Amino acid sequence: MSLKSSLVALFTLGKGIFRGLPEAAADDHPIELFGTWFSQAKKSGLLLPEAATLATCTVDAAPSARLVLVKDFGDEGFVFYTNYGSRKAAELEQNPHAALVFHWPVLQRQVRIEGDVTRIPVAQSDAYFHSRPRGSQIGAWASRQSEPLKDRSHLESLFRKLETKYQHQDVPLPEFWGGYRVNPRSIEFWQGRADRLHDRLRFDRDGAGWTSTRLYP
Repeated sequence: MSLKSSLVALFTLGKGIFRGLPEAAADDHPIELFGTWFSQAKKSGLLLPEAATLATCTVDAAPSARLVLVKDFGDEGFVFYTNYGSRKAAELEQNPHAALVFHWPVLQRQVRIEGDVTRIPVAQSDAYFHSRPRGSQIGAWASRQSEPLKDRSHLESLFRKLETKYQHQDVPLPEFWGGYRVNPRSIEFWQGRADRLHDRLRFDRDGAGWTSTRLYP
């Protein structure tokens, strides 16, 4: 934890204990609240506040989880990118439902998101792909994500070959790489409070809007 994060932890501890979450109201909007919390997490000095645990399941309901970086969010949902040949992608294609959990310990906050998952348009994946560092673009081509790898030297050799192949041109978007969007059915906000009397506020989709419910900690 950085010095800034340590200082923020001391400051926000009191915030969490004394201020907590406001009472649920019919006009609350969870995406706006998430945006406020995410902005505060970025300002706190946390490393990679966009990191979230992504949980998926096979068709037989066997779960798996890993960290992903959520690169965009809005009314339509939360977007992350991956190799479409990866284990997570294979599970999402079979069972297009997932959960995300953001954890910002400095702020004593968690956000839990559950929803349906769809691929985003190719044009959007392409735009994000070409915003990444060139090395990351080539790395996406080099990795057959989740497949067995004999040794690291093979991966590094493939990376060097691709560097040579694309040295005088833009790196194209791989057909096997792109984004998914988690369209939330529910979003729960968790705020740490004194004596473990934490605040939990859950929003559930209700047609075009949301309903909110306060939960016991």
